[in-house]
Parts: sequence; C-alpha cells; structure tokens
Amino acid sequence: MTNRGSGSRWSKRIDRRRFLELGVAGTGLTLLGAGCGTVSKKAQQGGAAKKGEQEVAKGNKADIALVMINLQAAFFNQMVAGAKKAAKDAGASLSVFNANDDPSAQNSAIEDYVQQKVDGLVFDAIDVNGIKPAIKKAADANMPVVAVDAIVDSPAVDVQIGVDNTKAGGQMADFFEKWASQKGIESAKIGVVGALNSFIQIQRQDGFTKPVKAAGHEIVQVVDGRNIQEEAQSAAENLFTANPDMDAVYATGEPALIGAIAAARSQGMTNKVTLFGWDLSPSAIQAIDDGFLEGVVQQDPYTEGLRGVESVMKLMNNKKVPSNISIPIAIVTKDTVDKYRKVWG
Repeated sequence: MTNRGSGSRWSKRIDRRRFLELGVAGTGLTLLGAGCGTVSKKAQQGGAAKKGEQEVAKGNKADIALVMINLQAAFFNQMVAGAKKAAKDAGASLSVFNANDDPSAQNSAIEDYVQQKVDGLVFDAIDVNGIKPAIKKAADANMPVVAVDAIVDSPAVDVQIGVDNTKAGGQMADFFEKWASQKGIESAKIGVVGALNSFIQIQRQDGFTKPVKAAGHEIVQVVDGRNIQEEAQSAAENLFTANPDMDAVYATGEPALIGAIAAARSQGMTNKVTLFGWDLSPSAIQAIDDGFLEGVVQQDPYTEGLRGVESVMKLMNNKKVPSNISIPIAIVTKDTVDKYRKVWG
C-alpha cells in the first residue's frame, strides 16, 4: 500500500477543480460538476443507477463517491452518517452508492464514478480481491482511493481505515475463554452464524474459532447467513434445531447477530445458549438486557466514514495522511452497554 499524499498526482485533481469552479469546464467533465450536485441523464442510466441506489448531495469543493456494501445494517448507515458530516464540513458533494451486497455492482459503480470524473473514492469492499481492477482504474485516473472497514491489499489504496478483523476475533475469543472459565465450562460446544460471502466476516470467524478450538472447545457447526438478516435467522434456527445442546453461538456481523437473537427467542433457547457477536443494534441491546447476549464487538463506523472523507480531502490538498488508520474496538457487555444506548438503543 502506497501513501501518495505528497505526490503530484493530487495537483492534477486540484487544477481540474479550479477549472470547474471558474465555469469553463468542457462538457466531458460535467457529470458531477462542482456546485451542481446532479448527475447527467446518461450517468443516471449507467451501471451505478441500474445495479444499486445512488444518492447525490450538493457541494462546491469536491465530488466524493462513497461505495457501500449495503444500507440495511445500522453499521453501514452510521458509516454514511460520518461521511456526510465530513463532506458537509468540507463543503463537498457526497454521492452514496448502495451495492445491496452485490460485488459486481460495486465494481460497476466505481467504474461509473471514474467515468464521471469524481474527485475521490471511499469504499467498503464486499470482495476484497474482485474489487482490485476497479479501484486500479480510479487510481490510474489520479483519484484518491480510501478503503474503509474491509482490508484491501492493493497499491491503488492510498489509505486503509478500520479494524484488524482477525485480531478482533481473537479478542472476542479471549473474552469467551474468560466467560467459559467463570462458568466452569472446559469444553464448550459452539455454533457459528457467519457470512461466507464476506471476506471480512470470514476473518472474524477464523480469528475466533482457531483460538477457541486450540483451547479445547468444539465448533459444532457453521451456518451461512449471507449477511442478510432473514437468511441469518433461518440459518440460526436450523443451527439451534440441529444442536440443542450447544453452550454458545458466535455471530460474525450485525445481520448474523440479529438473526441469531431472533432464532434464540423463537426456539426457546434464551435460557440455554449464550450468544457472542459483532455490532450493536436495538435487538442486541435488548438481548444484553435480557441476559443471553454476553458480549458484542463494537466498531466505530461513524468515525470510519468521517475519516474516510477527511482523508480524501487531505490528499486532494497535498497533505500527508497515514497509510493505515486504525479504529479501535470495544467489547460491549451489560456493564458498559448504557453509553451506547443513545445511538444504538
């Protein structure tokens, strides 16, 4: 990963922005022109409009594209909120694309934004390898490229913002070990509700399951919720039915955890199985209050979105930005959940 914050690449973007602000840009550069906050009819009919949901805000300093995984989860909506705040503070225009969990839609959207000549790209990848050709096109177009949440190992990425998902999974494994020890459980039977189409969530799964298995616990079954809440609930219900003697369930993301919580309630397992997982929601907070959700890995998606847009603006202005910006996690429990209620409760 290369930090090009002080290179000449960004001066080309600044010159173009000044050119647009003078009102003398050619028609080939008006798809997302400065101050207009609109997209041409041709752009509206392109791949981005067809394969996802695009939102354009008004601004006059820069046009920034934010390409999301989905907007179903509260996590991603918090990320968008942070990005909007940073864009508003900078006087920039932010276009938000919702890929609805479709990797090809993300790629098409990024390619569309390159054609529209936006000034910067922030993205959260579904497929961290499949997205590389598209972000290379963005980098080749002298566009600042910032990855948030999902780690993408590519020279096209100027800044990587987020958590180490494998490491955080390991932190949850340590937390689980302390819980099991306190309960006198030497060999717990654990089920996993994952999302096998998500590279991030596979990292979280491996980061947790490898150390708990090494400690003598058993992973009885892994089910795939595909990062969709309804499918996660169905998969979790099947998990509970097939393994009524489980001690615990680990969920790797917000839809997986909400689905597991709903399944535990519908299957009458709330007094028999303890849940552990990722990402708060009103459902998760209620489950903590009800005593069957022990701990939740909580990230800071608002700050990720905020730092993403801020990083683009700094790079455009030839300011140095670290190649990696680490956002710490917290493991939320009944003792610490109160401070999260205002946003997530």
